[in-house]
Amino acid sequence: MKRKKKLPSGILLKTSNELRHKKVVGVVYVVLRLLIIISLVIQAVQGRYENVALCILTLLLLLLPTVVEDTFKVDFPDVFEIIVMVFAFAAEILGEINAFYTLIPGWDTALHTVNGFMCAAIGFAIVDLFNRNKHLSVKLSPLYLAITSFCFSMTIGILWEFFEFGMDQLFGFDMQKDFVVSCINSVTLDPEHMNRVVKVKDISNVIVVTKEGEEISLGVGGYLDLGIIDTMKDLMVNFVGAVFFSVIGAIYAGGRDKRSRIIASGFIPRVMEDGKSPNEEINSNDKENEKEESKEQ
Repeated sequence: MKRKKKLPSGILLKTSNELRHKKVVGVVYVVLRLLIIISLVIQAVQGRYENVALCILTLLLLLLPTVVEDTFKVDFPDVFEIIVMVFAFAAEILGEINAFYTLIPGWDTALHTVNGFMCAAIGFAIVDLFNRNKHLSVKLSPLYLAITSFCFSMTIGILWEFFEFGMDQLFGFDMQKDFVVSCINSVTLDPEHMNRVVKVKDISNVIVVTKEGEEISLGVGGYLDLGIIDTMKDLMVNFVGAVFFSVIGAIYAGGRDKRSRIIASGFIPRVMEDGKSPNEEINSNDKENEKEESKEQ
């Protein structure tokens, strides 16, 4: 017997069928897809083919939730799917192609915070799926689930910073954005090489002298920090997003607070059981808990 290969058209068909059952997700998907195609055409006309590649990549990223759902037999909540699609659009189309990273202060910070939150949700979901597997005897505590989701999110954040550093060093990109500072502290400037910190304050301009003797005034109003501040800022806000969701996830796993469980359920993929959606399963569990509490009273 020959194995049937999954064609791209099959993935698109499954995406179309699933989006029919998720009307809000479907509307967001269609609108974003249309905007990306318009951007792709504009970039192609302008001859900016690297941006055309980014548009194609973003179109593929919009299909990622459906591919993961079909491959691992899980269901993504509507809120999570919408955040993933909007995040991809905001990062690639708005951030890179339309230069929102430089035009709008805090754009990069906001995206890294959301990324920390989402990655913590994914890490939590992966461990939670194993935790709820009936074939496994090991049951992990809510605290362990929270710590795992936090570590997963921070690991993804660090790996991304490695990627940015590699792209900058190997291909001459500027993914680790520069910051202008007016003061530097460095032991490299110590003339006696005794590891003493030399402080240079009130820097208003920097002049770079090339090998040929040409002097270039940077004219940025200070000293140009090459990426270290941006990297640490990104990791800090990733930390904030990861901690925020890890706390919610721990409360969700403990089942103590109904409101936190509802919030967390909007971000945690779940395996379909007995034809019930994750939200229906949570509501039914809450009703059963209420019945048990009424009986005890």
